[in-house]
Amino acid sequence: MSLGVFRIRKLIFAATVAAWMGVCALPLVVNAASSTAKVGKTSKAASAKVATKRKAVSAQAPTRKLATAKPKKVVAAKSGASRVKVQIASGKKPTARQVTSRNAASKSYKTAVVRVVAPARLSMGEQLGLRGSDDRLELNSSVALVIDQETNEVLFSKNDAAVLPIASLTKLMTGLVIADANLDMNELITITQDDVDTYKGSSSRLAVGSTLSRGEMMHLALMSSENRAANALGRTYPGGLSEFVRLMNSKARQLGMSDTRYVEPTGLSSLNQSSARDLATLVSVAYERPILRSLSTSPGHEIELGRRTLHYNNSNRLIKNPDWEIGLQKTGYISEAGRCLVMQAKVAGRQLIMVFLDSAGKLSRMQDAERVRRWVELQTETTPRPMMAARPQG
Repeated sequence: MSLGVFRIRKLIFAATVAAWMGVCALPLVVNAASSTAKVGKTSKAASAKVATKRKAVSAQAPTRKLATAKPKKVVAAKSGASRVKVQIASGKKPTARQVTSRNAASKSYKTAVVRVVAPARLSMGEQLGLRGSDDRLELNSSVALVIDQETNEVLFSKNDAAVLPIASLTKLMTGLVIADANLDMNELITITQDDVDTYKGSSSRLAVGSTLSRGEMMHLALMSSENRAANALGRTYPGGLSEFVRLMNSKARQLGMSDTRYVEPTGLSSLNQSSARDLATLVSVAYERPILRSLSTSPGHEIELGRRTLHYNNSNRLIKNPDWEIGLQKTGYISEAGRCLVMQAKVAGRQLIMVFLDSAGKLSRMQDAERVRRWVELQTETTPRPMMAARPQG
């Protein structure tokens, strides 16, 4: 083979290899150009977004320059979430710290929701327009009644015929039915799931499975208004809960309480309703039972439950007030009934029965009782006493 032919073949082979390498490299060039364009576009969008959020800072801080020559080293902004997005677009895997920052930013955004506070539920007294009633003592309660227990003289009344929910004042009738049944007060009663509040979802320190005597259950129900204890008293009554509620209504009819109706023994249901007149009758009758006087006016009581010792206080703070001589009391509250209070107390030498229903504010019913006490004391001081006859001389 001649030297000329050999050179020609060598040139042809070199040209063929060059052409082949050019064809193979073409897609890589195109992909690189496309990737660079995408990264540049993403970086500009991220920068614009950050700049919009931080206008006040961008006016003073130097502008960041984006390097588009090397897509893998692009820095879009200080925001961790934006940096991760740019790196994902450029094909770079974000670090664990960057992913955590992005997730945290996402969660904070999702939880930043607007919470709408539901308006407070109006009591039945408010719905009936009783809260706006004026009286000479300017009481907070929509309904009030003050009676001399010995003479039945009405000293003060305000909407006393209105029939309203009575909340835990119900427990006074619960205690009366138990007291009149002459049941064994030492019999043990266990709290069950049936005693858990399904009306309001209220809590209780008497857990399911707690066992106390009937006397202790009634003590907590009357003194601290313990709902599970009150329901357990009705549930374990001979004949069951339905029989107990029937006896509550039967007792009310016997006492002439024509405005009163009970559907359960705790007062959590707003269907337990009565009037101030009927409740004054109930207080007068309940006062005749020594056990109801003693338990309802107890300042506090401790119970032993396994390794725990639970201390309960009276729901009526006036019990511990030395200015008051209270013979029987019961408080109550649910949203439909407002704040309620009934008491038998000695004021200025007179045995009085006080009823306050649908009072607004946690301390308002106590304030009303204080106002009535001062008013009665003032009336007694200003009433002229009869002059004693002079003893004859000699």
